[in-house]
Amino acid sequence: MSRGVQATARILARDDRRGGTSLPVLEGDGPLALRRTRGSGDEARVMLVGAMSGPLGGDHFTIEAAVEEGARLHLGSAAATIALPGQAKGEARYDVRLTVADGGELCWLPEQLISANGSELYVSTHVDVGAYGRLVLREEQVLGRVAEAPGRLSSRLVLRVGGRTVLDQELACGPGAPGGWDGPAVLAGHRAVGQLVVVRPEFAAEPVPARVLGEGAVVMPLAGPAALVSAVAPDALRLRRLLDEALTSLG
Repeated sequence: MSRGVQATARILARDDRRGGTSLPVLEGDGPLALRRTRGSGDEARVMLVGAMSGPLGGDHFTIEAAVEEGARLHLGSAAATIALPGQAKGEARYDVRLTVADGGELCWLPEQLISANGSELYVSTHVDVGAYGRLVLREEQVLGRVAEAPGRLSSRLVLRVGGRTVLDQELACGPGAPGGWDGPAVLAGHRAVGQLVVVRPEFAAEPVPARVLGEGAVVMPLAGPAALVSAVAPDALRLRRLLDEALTSLG
């Protein structure tokens, strides 16, 4: 069996002691190109630019970002990521590893991940935030392109705050996924699903109350200074609108 492309992008954000954030490590290979863009205030901004199609079958992409104490990093992507079938057999993997130290702040706001017909992708996101770190994380997954059946998409999101696991959830959709993924208890016929995770130290004293946020979205407090917003929508545009409104509602 032939192997696909193996690629890793690494970012380290550090307080430069001059009122800003430096990036002593900013490196990507293969299809994962990183570009520093204009930041604001003490925040550094980095854009992930796809240099080629993918992930395809057999590919393994990894993103590693670490934010040290006093640093602020905004990390996004220039375009949607499209999982496609490839010549290499087997499942593609997309791993994201994020670390935020006490006093650090990270916004991970990539564009949508689209599961094209015939693709197989496993996405794994592991986040470790210090007890006094800050995080905004958005995940958006779209099942199929316009008028297209989806591929097989499995994802896992794990969040640790202060060394304690506060969230560990998995979702599998598409052909071969466990039955019920498209039923009323999960996607209910929708083709876009997303999560928004917000970690703020002040949530320890004033937890976010559980509530419904319009049609298709809910916010839930986690067992730590964090909140989770889960949303489903008929398309990517509506999903983004729901998650943006949820972030605004959280202040």
